[in-house]
Formats: sequence, structure tokens, C-alpha cells
Amino acid sequence: MDNTLSNSLNHAAADGPDGGNGDILLEVRNLKKYYPLRGGIFSRIQGWIKAVDDVSFDVYRGETLGLVGESGCGKTTTGKCILRLEQPTSGSVVFEGRDVLKMNSEQLRALRREMQIIFQDPYGSLNPRMTVGDIVGEAFAIHGIASGRERVKRVEDLLKVVGLSPYHARRYPHEFSGGQRQRIGIARALALRPKLIICDEPVSALDVSIQSQILNLLKDLQDDFQLTYIFIAHDLSVVQHISDRVGVMYLGRFVELTDSEKLYSSPKHPYTQALLSAIPIPDPDHKKERIVLEGDVPSSLEPPPGCAFHTRCSYCQDICREVRPEWREIEKGHYVACHLAK
Repeated sequence: MDNTLSNSLNHAAADGPDGGNGDILLEVRNLKKYYPLRGGIFSRIQGWIKAVDDVSFDVYRGETLGLVGESGCGKTTTGKCILRLEQPTSGSVVFEGRDVLKMNSEQLRALRREMQIIFQDPYGSLNPRMTVGDIVGEAFAIHGIASGRERVKRVEDLLKVVGLSPYHARRYPHEFSGGQRQRIGIARALALRPKLIICDEPVSALDVSIQSQILNLLKDLQDDFQLTYIFIAHDLSVVQHISDRVGVMYLGRFVELTDSEKLYSSPKHPYTQALLSAIPIPDPDHKKERIVLEGDVPSSLEPPPGCAFHTRCSYCQDICREVRPEWREIEKGHYVACHLAK
């Protein structure tokens, strides 16, 4: 990690999501995830797809950190690497002083009680052959926490917490709507009373009317259970509703990170500005200029030199094509990777 990035992150560690003193729950440093591209008769490695390319950030206890960007930018892979659902290529993930990437299988199993995930697909993430009671209560059996009547009682309590009824425990996933299935997924994630939950686009597959219900449920649960969220989404209006801070990713890297209010009122990176301009406003009399990005996202197999965004940026200058911008703090708590940002 270069000195500028290291100094910026060390300075940020003293500040919480609202600018005050913060207690860091998770530290991610220089995280990389490269996938080999194989070809030929012997399936030799012909290149590397850089899904996550040198990402560093902190997550404060009790906050919601939003990760946004276009599909394929690496936000979901980042979340899976943090949980070791994907094995990172390099880097470090430190959770309460423990390096997740150096844990053996027994240590990692114990860590599952403290770090959980809510999956994007409420249909594919639930085993259709298991009842809801078995799905939610499975974690109790795996970790030897509760059995018999006590396990049944805990499952029923969890279902009530997420807005379902105890008798739903005897039903199967196909008997529920999409929103109800996502509530089951949330109950499963809550079962072990985790400290950190990674929400991987938990509302993107739901109707708009149901999305707000799930978002409000997540916010209420955060207050009730003292939860910390990493909220992954591509819809910036959804992220604005729930996040304390927001990180914008492009082609496997962070391009901007700051608190939610500042990002939405004064975005500094041209990519962030373009994303925000695409958010629809429910007012036919309100007119705003839409920033339309030209071209497609470059291949992560051969990312462009210099700033990865320069191929689509209307402000591009010679330095953008040649020199990768430093990750720097342009004002307190506001970080950006852009040569032109002030």
C-alpha cells in the first residue's frame, strides 16, 4: 500500500461515520481477488481477471457502509472475500483484531457466529426441501447452541422479529412470496446474533413496495440488535436510505468514499456524478441534467492504464490516461481517486 493511502486510512481510523470518535469493527487492507483465465488444449493460464484490485477501507461498529457501482465492479466479490466465501488472492481482513484470512477451518467456523450474509436471491438462497424452521434453526444445530423445544422456541421468536408468524416454521419456501422469503433469510442471518451482516443486494429482486418494508426492517433490527451492515447495491436511491457512509467502486477499485449526505449533495468523482444523475426524481416538474456515460465498462482482464475511468470520462486529460490517481482525502472524511477532484 502506498504511503498516501496508508496515511489516509490511519487518519480516518480516528473518526467514526459521523465524524466523531469511531470504534473500528472491520479493517480491510489491499484486498485482491484475481481469477485465472484459462485456455488452449492444456488449459494454461492466459491472464487474470482482476475482480477486486487493491481495496482498502474500514467499517465502524454500528454503522451501515454502502458499496455501490455498476454490475461487475467487484462489490459482491469484496463482500464474499471478507467472509471467506471466496478465497482472496492477497490482502488482509481484520475483524476485531483477528485476521480472517489467516484463520484455519475451526477458527473460521467459530467466526461464522459473528459474521453473516443476506443473499440477493430470496428464491435460490433457501433450500426448497427444508422447512422454514429447519432453515432458520440449522445454525443452532451446527454450532450446538440449542436443541429440542428450546431450538423451536428460538426459531419462532426469530420469525416474529422479522414480521412472520410462528406457524410459518412448518411451511416450505415455495409457499411464500419474495418479500417473505427475504424475511426468512434475514431471520437465518440473525440466528447466531452476529455483529456484522453483509447485505448482498437484499432488495434488488423485490417489488418496489416490498423494498421499503425490508429496508425499514433492516434499520429497526440494526437498532435492536446493535448490528453493523455492509450494504451492497447498484441502486443509489436505496443506498441513500439506509447508509451512513457510501463507497463507490469501479472496475475493482474504490473511486470515492464519504458519508452519505456529503456524497449525495457534493459528489467529487465524475463516475459518482454520473451515477447520481441517473436516479429518477418522482416530480414531473423537476428537471435535472442526465450525465450519459459513453461506451462500456472496460475489461477487468486488461484494465486501461492510468485512471480506469478515463475511457468514459468527459473531463479526461493526458495525466488521466497515463498516471493512476492516488487515493486521497480532499476534505475531512471525503476520499476520492481522481486527479481533477478538489
